[in-house]
Amino acid sequence: MESERIGVGLIGVGRHGLRYARHIVQDLPAASLRAVCRQHPEQGFDLSGAPPIKIYGKAELLIADPTVDAVIVVTPPICALEICRLAVEARKPLLIEKPLATTVADARAMVKMAREAAVPLMTAQTLRFDHTIQRMTELRSHIGRSERIHLISRIEKRTTAPDYADGYGRRGALLEIGVHMLDLVRFMTDEEVDEVRCTMDVRPDTSPETAASIRLVTSGGTICQIEIARVSTGRVSRADWWGSQGRLEVDWHTCHVSCHDGTGIHEFNVLPSQTVLAAVTAFLQAVRDGAPMPVTGEDGCRAVEIAEACYWSAQLGGAPVTLPLSA
Repeated sequence: MESERIGVGLIGVGRHGLRYARHIVQDLPAASLRAVCRQHPEQGFDLSGAPPIKIYGKAELLIADPTVDAVIVVTPPICALEICRLAVEARKPLLIEKPLATTVADARAMVKMAREAAVPLMTAQTLRFDHTIQRMTELRSHIGRSERIHLISRIEKRTTAPDYADGYGRRGALLEIGVHMLDLVRFMTDEEVDEVRCTMDVRPDTSPETAASIRLVTSGGTICQIEIARVSTGRVSRADWWGSQGRLEVDWHTCHVSCHDGTGIHEFNVLPSQTVLAAVTAFLQAVRDGAPMPVTGEDGCRAVEIAEACYWSAQLGGAPVTLPLSA
């Protein structure tokens, strides 16, 4: 019944926000998309198969709507702090698309206000829900103690609006796509990052970067090399993980996993992933059950903190920066 569904309010219905909207309407019978918020509400909102949906031009109006039980935020991250404050004041659970914020100060403020108000906050670090990544973590015991990780994410350039970078605080590829890799290190190893070194194709204070090379060292001693870039063509999405007894390779673009251990080489092809759908499903299930969020606000904050340390290091010409960062 409609009354038993979780009423969802979606803030942001651009290219990525539309993916969320389609999944809520077409794939999630336990949810009902009750309202959307967009910068130009006069443009309307027409989605095939959707019932009539309220359209707001201001986030505070959507959040105040009594038919909205939970809020999903797919806006530029520069907007996330204020939206989080409004949702927390209304005591409505919220899922915020990565990165959680553009600065560690904003991310920490968001986590603090949600924690103090006991309002559930989830970060949509959607790569955690990829089938190849999940298969890799299931095979972790085959490689023994974690020693080295090499992550590569090269994604095609795309046309954006002239003010697009403003939504990321004038930061570029590292914060937009690389934050997935920074979160993945913690997710894979279950270890915190202690030290960061980073260089970029441009100085962070001049223009948004399109490429970054990062070296992380975790609390357990795992050394991680990460390459991030916007490229003209030829997407690469790969993780190599070496341990004391073996090695794991995954390619989440081709959905392939390879495990090298003492018994030989084992190859796996996994089904393509719908990571946004999986993330929203997990969020709504946690809301319904009153359970902890599967990817917490703290997780999102840690990824932003590592990113900020990368920008500091790049400003210093690649010098090491230790974590946690001072308040």
